[in-house]
Amino acid sequence: MTAITKVTVLGTGVLGSQIAYQSAYHGVDVVAYDINDEILEKAEGRFAGLAETYKSEVAGAADGKADAALGRIGYSSDLADAVKDADLVIEAIPENIDIKRDTYIKLGEVAPAETIFATNSSTLLPSDLMGFTGRPEKFLALHFANRVWAHNTAEVMGTAATDPEVYRRVADFASAIGMVPIEMKKEKAGYLLNSLLVPFLAAAGQLVVDGVAEPEMVDKTWKIGTGAPAGPFEIYDIVGLNTAYNISMAGSPDQQRFAQYIKENYIDKGKLGVASGEGFYTYPAK
Repeated sequence: MTAITKVTVLGTGVLGSQIAYQSAYHGVDVVAYDINDEILEKAEGRFAGLAETYKSEVAGAADGKADAALGRIGYSSDLADAVKDADLVIEAIPENIDIKRDTYIKLGEVAPAETIFATNSSTLLPSDLMGFTGRPEKFLALHFANRVWAHNTAEVMGTAATDPEVYRRVADFASAIGMVPIEMKKEKAGYLLNSLLVPFLAAAGQLVVDGVAEPEMVDKTWKIGTGAPAGPFEIYDIVGLNTAYNISMAGSPDQQRFAQYIKENYIDKGKLGVASGEGFYTYPAK
């Protein structure tokens, strides 16, 4: 079975940049794609920050390995150019089915016929998207958790149309880049991790929009009561409030109320979470 050695990651946000850097750190040639060069310039700074994080948190990274990874990352805002040599394209663009649909239609037209497509979507099933790809047998989900170097799960979820050999190649790729493949037997919205996490975060959001407590008190209660290192609103900030908004808008009426709450009180004020330096909490500049 041919190993995956060239990867293109679509989207250089919080998770897309982590997926790209983790792949490069483990020796894979990576192209980071985003919609314009201005975003890609910011991505270069994000990758440099990840290199410093790996040096401080990953054993052996300070011995030149973290810096070497940066040399394996290329950049492109031209989709056809970005994917022309890719064995695997990992899509990590906004959690919006219209944006994903348009991207996959274009991607299917320009990518080599043998290229595998994988979505990192947190909430959409791969079967929701496979019809846009033009190659459902070479399409599946590969879902990463935030801080991939530490929380190194990679949930692998195919559809009824996914070629078993494609599934195996992608699971093997996940292992090769230091992840633990979580091989799912069937499609499930939210995979395993988010099937547990999303209801937890939604319950926290409802406590706030119902006026029961402030975010700080919810977090304090959870951390004292369970010993967890972070509360739900700290997790929201890590995930990013734009992502939280998109996921909540696709949920129940109560979740949509929370989406409007974070939009009006945070997103519209430029408070997007850790990535912007402020969300529910403020974070020191790096």
